[in-house]
Amino acid sequence: MASPKKKLQGLVAATITPMTENGEINFSVIGQYVDYLVKEQGVKNIFGKSTLVMSLHVSSSVFRRYISPGYQLDQVVIHVGALSLKESQELAQHAAEIGADGIAVIAPFFLKPWTKDVLINFLKEVAAAAPALPFYYYHIPALTGVKIRAEELLDGIQDKIPTFQGLKFSDTDLLDFGQCVDQHRQQQFAFLFGVDEQLLSALVMGATGAVGSTYNYLGKKTSQMLEAFERKDFSLALNYQSCFLIYFSHLGFGVSQTKAIMTLVSGIPMGPPRLPLQKASREFTDSVEAKLKSLDFLSFTDLKDGKLEAGS
Repeated sequence: MASPKKKLQGLVAATITPMTENGEINFSVIGQYVDYLVKEQGVKNIFGKSTLVMSLHVSSSVFRRYISPGYQLDQVVIHVGALSLKESQELAQHAAEIGADGIAVIAPFFLKPWTKDVLINFLKEVAAAAPALPFYYYHIPALTGVKIRAEELLDGIQDKIPTFQGLKFSDTDLLDFGQCVDQHRQQQFAFLFGVDEQLLSALVMGATGAVGSTYNYLGKKTSQMLEAFERKDFSLALNYQSCFLIYFSHLGFGVSQTKAIMTLVSGIPMGPPRLPLQKASREFTDSVEAKLKSLDFLSFTDLKDGKLEAGS
């Protein structure tokens, strides 16, 4: 595992928890899943967020598997957000005990913090439960309903939370994201963007990495987009982003859709989501499979002149 002081950067896969058809964790395929991410998609960092829907005991058991010393992951950051402070603290402590490389927290979304100071006080107490781990704020206002701007939150945050190292920004407000980067560049925070279909725009604004579910199956293609951007080949980078939008945005990015697509692309059975989410319909799965075959998705390896070309 990486040094706990190393900031998260580059591509980070938001994990998909493999399930059996009867709703149990499918531990038997986690090793295969990690191997696929590392060897087939070139993604060596993961962001685990199953703590939102699982008990402390189950979440701990799942992430112990990801932190196995036999895997080639660089960093495993675990989301420990919960509705109660006590539960978040317990999850943070468990993350430290099992050897995670960092923790992340969303704002509590039932009893919502109404000011920046109230939110920071909550985050501070969670971070203090794992004082040796880098701490990241997971900004996702569409889910939490907490509208406190990320740029405002970052102002002076390290004075309150010394282990703070950055944020996962899952919002379409690129003005707020750009101001985060512009106003806090000197702190060298990790600015991780979480809206996959807008990643190229976020790179222009100064993103240092990205966390997303599509990187489970689009990691290699997205890495090629990042490389084109680094070379300042903006036309090619735009072509990659446009192709992702055309080919995948209409399929949907929800948990049910992501599990179905990942199962088809990787061959690893990801199983159904947990209730209240519904399993992807047979019609959806058949349409996705037909679409992927028509795109020759499993074999294309390069993109030139805005068109995907099949590989050998």
